[in-house]
Amino acid sequence: MSMLTPPGMGGQYRITGAKYPRMRPPRRRGRLVLVVTASVVVIGVLGWGTLQLVEVFTGGGDKASAAGTKSDCATKVSASPSAAVAVPRPGAVTVNVLNATTRSGLAKKTADELKKRGFRIGEVGNAPKQWDKKVKATGLLIGPASALNTSLPVLATQLPTAERSTDTRKGQAIDLIIGNGFKELAKKPTADRALAELTAPRPTATGVKAGC
Repeated sequence: MSMLTPPGMGGQYRITGAKYPRMRPPRRRGRLVLVVTASVVVIGVLGWGTLQLVEVFTGGGDKASAAGTKSDCATKVSASPSAAVAVPRPGAVTVNVLNATTRSGLAKKTADELKKRGFRIGEVGNAPKQWDKKVKATGLLIGPASALNTSLPVLATQLPTAERSTDTRKGQAIDLIIGNGFKELAKKPTADRALAELTAPRPTATGVKAGC
């Protein structure tokens, strides 16, 4: 009996030689096919679920855009006219034209031009001693504190380079003190445009939901 022959096995069951058959159960191919099929199904479900999540978080294309709420609408800014600036018309502004230069006749000439442009003219003459020959700029516009944002800006459209100031005077008349740098008033078309811009309504931005 060979050493490879299990005890009790002899005769026709005698095993001879140096090799012996492996004893293992046959492969179960059915189980392998089932496992592969299940894996494919799971992968397919996961892929479909991932696609759905992507559509949700990216808006879902055209359908999601059509179903978007109003809060997702873009804000469009449009202009809305506001009330006109509260400034008086030239006819409601009284101007004293005072000459602080050595050039004679300058106050009257300037006053006549302002009158043609619709301003009311008050006193015309030489500037008082505190200003006489002491104004180096083109001019100095002086009025009461209440004229700072009303009458003074209107008169400044005629001489935009003039300096502005206020004092404690009584009344609403304002002074145009002509300085050494003065040559002439602003050209009438230029002054008219400046006056129109000063009194025109100014647009304000208002939010409008676009595409809602």
